[in-house]
Amino acid sequence: MLLQIALRKKASALTAVVTAAAIALLPLPAAQAQQKGPPVLRDTETEQLLREYTRPILRAAGLEKQNIQMVIINDGSFNAFVADGRRIFVNYGAILQSETPNQIIGVLAHETGHLAGGHLSKLREQLASAQTQMIIAMLLGAGAIAAGSARGGNAGNNGLANAGAAAIAGPQEMIRRTLLSYQRQQEENADRAGVKFLTATQQSPKGMYETFKRFTSESLFAARGADPYLQSHPMPAERVASLQEFASSSPYWDKKDDPALQLRHDMVRAKISAFMERPETVYRRYPQTNDSLPARYARAISTYLHGDLRSALAQIDALIQVQPNNPYFYEVRGQALLESGKPAEAIPALRKAVALSSNSPLIEMLLGQALVGTDNKAYTDDAVRILRAAVAREPEAPLGYTQLAMAYGRKGDYAEADLASAQAAYLRGDNKTARELATRAKTRFAVGMPGWVKADDIVAAKPPRN
Repeated sequence: MLLQIALRKKASALTAVVTAAAIALLPLPAAQAQQKGPPVLRDTETEQLLREYTRPILRAAGLEKQNIQMVIINDGSFNAFVADGRRIFVNYGAILQSETPNQIIGVLAHETGHLAGGHLSKLREQLASAQTQMIIAMLLGAGAIAAGSARGGNAGNNGLANAGAAAIAGPQEMIRRTLLSYQRQQEENADRAGVKFLTATQQSPKGMYETFKRFTSESLFAARGADPYLQSHPMPAERVASLQEFASSSPYWDKKDDPALQLRHDMVRAKISAFMERPETVYRRYPQTNDSLPARYARAISTYLHGDLRSALAQIDALIQVQPNNPYFYEVRGQALLESGKPAEAIPALRKAVALSSNSPLIEMLLGQALVGTDNKAYTDDAVRILRAAVAREPEAPLGYTQLAMAYGRKGDYAEADLASAQAAYLRGDNKTARELATRAKTRFAVGMPGWVKADDIVAAKPPRN
């Protein structure tokens, strides 16, 4: 189930450090654009694979117990980053464009290097220092400008004012270059740490090298004719040459990915392509002449997304025959039926998907949606039970609360329905609606009851600052 959700406004705080650095480097409109929370994609199959990719690396980095989360960003470009010290953000484009597991694992190892090196907190310190220096420079420069203006408009006083302007601009440029130099050093350190973690886990660093080398001819890392001191990443040739030098010395340089892992990687790439790309693009990637499992997976999903349910179900059922214990084939079957207005027919496949996925909360939410969508009150208690379990383990997914509100409404439990609706609105970033619903929920609960306390928390929550 590839779901698109928008981070609530609070998400802008996650990228505060990145935005703070960007403000110093970008024109104002671009900096303001970064304030908006990025749209996030949720998919159990993809997230599980990314967790398996990062788990040994985090263990090698000493971060296994830090509960580092993987977040997939709805962006087709190749990028990954860390922003808050506890999450690794990966564009879906990075997964789609990584031809082997080792290539995306190399990128994840690099980002883990940033986390292990404490680069975010150190960058905050650098930004704070730069801000202090900037303020001092501006005060001194403003003082000179004011003095020049106060003494009149002759040439000497104009020179004093000009000197004041230079006193502001000069330190700003120096501080800017210092910050960029510091960021370049962090990138180099993260490269080295990533190779270290890959070697410690007996994985090849070749994928990291291949990925960065590929970008030497693309705009992300290309810098032909650019001032090397104005690059936040090291110059391409220097970075790639340095990476190759210490990465190729790894005893696991030529180690290949396990074929079973490669297949899972290809399946996830096929799913992403089917959900995120135009059908003609999908069929170019996976033509009918390609009879591989990933190609059949992509075509089946694309077929249901574009309206041919009967053909899609036949293709999905053929996939299930090949891998009868694959929970994601049943999930896609259930999702296809549910989105085609057949919730009752979707329930058996989704129950099977939940069981085979060890009760994945995202798939449970889809099952809850199907149960609620039948309008059959006999399913109501089952829907409430399943959805409550799902939101307990995935408390930041608004879909679960939305469906739970509908289920409680069917039961006539309007207090819980209002509370769940308020929680869904809050997670969507609609704080005004969340407070209104929570205020109404408080009137339906006895004072001091758990539901009343949760509603009161939403009412009292301050809107996050932009």
